[in-house]
Amino acid sequence: MQLTLLPTLAVQRELHGIPRGPERFRAYLVAMTKNDEIALPLAGMNPMGREHVAAMLDGLLETDAEAQVAAAAASAAAELGRVSGAFQVALVATDDLMGGWTNRYFAQISTSFPLRKSLEYGWITVPIWTSEQWTAARVYAHTRAAIYRAAHYIRFGEATRLDQMLLQEGRAMRFAALAPPPLDAEDVAYSRAVLRPLHSATDYGTIVAGLFGDQAARSVGYPPLGLSANAGFAVAYSDASDEARSPADVL
Repeated sequence: MQLTLLPTLAVQRELHGIPRGPERFRAYLVAMTKNDEIALPLAGMNPMGREHVAAMLDGLLETDAEAQVAAAAASAAAELGRVSGAFQVALVATDDLMGGWTNRYFAQISTSFPLRKSLEYGWITVPIWTSEQWTAARVYAHTRAAIYRAAHYIRFGEATRLDQMLLQEGRAMRFAALAPPPLDAEDVAYSRAVLRPLHSATDYGTIVAGLFGDQAARSVGYPPLGLSANAGFAVAYSDASDEARSPADVL
């Protein structure tokens, strides 16, 4: 893979300096498009974001978060040389804290699995969730995870079934050295048993509950499966850690 940084934070911060309203929305559309084509991958940004989004962007700019993106892209490219394609990697402020049109669970699914359109534009986007705190190390790790998802998609195609999603996410977490959800071994084993007969599921209800757990499922009107928060990701990480080959080597 050929990977380079696509700087977007300054543009996003400039947009948040415009008072909320039609003027900002028009500026957002202008920033996103050029000659009637999408020019920047900012569809995941809430153009009407409030002060907390601007504050987060200020923090990311002050800590030079995009330098971490460049470093992560360089390290990932060196490890994923067998995967074809040239892509630009960009951070996108994604407002799951107060963004009225951003549901965290649906947004995370949509940025993790149906990657074809983004990759056709030559982009890999890294959602920077406003509900979370972002250190340089977290930006670096999540950038590597986003890059690995793209590589996994290129090699194996879109993950549409629950088992395919678990496989991709577990390997991405391992590749990025992201910590798994804090479930003990007994809970992981129990969750794995619950999920096993659901591996072929493609419906959103099962996928949301299977990945994010019962509380997430209930919050969007889906039935629970008897799972702890983020149980699917804990199972995915455990299974990926048991694979003999590294995440890079399976591609």
